[in-house]
Amino acid sequence: MVPLNEEYLMSKIHIIRGVQVMLDFDLADIYGYTTTRFNEQVKNNIERFDDDFRFQLTELEFKNLMSKISISSWGGKRKCPYAFTELGIYSLMMAVNE
Repeated sequence: MVPLNEEYLMSKIHIIRGVQVMLDFDLADIYGYTTTRFNEQVKNNIERFDDDFRFQLTELEFKNLMSKISISSWGGKRKCPYAFTELGIYSLMMAVNE
């Protein structure tokens, strides 16, 4: 797990489609999961995630984001990541902590 402080968390917030979001691989890192396992947890609780709680980035959105930030652990993702809105992160916290 990564050390959680305000500066670190703020660096993981991005504005995509005009909405503040955090990406699945960053949230997985924060919660101590692999991205695959994290997304499995979400799928197991999919009823908690309305369409406005999370969305998958398009290839163009992801390429644009990657050009703006440096992600050393990226390693060539095969799928575009999911972005979670504030409500999505809240729903995620409720699902993970049950």
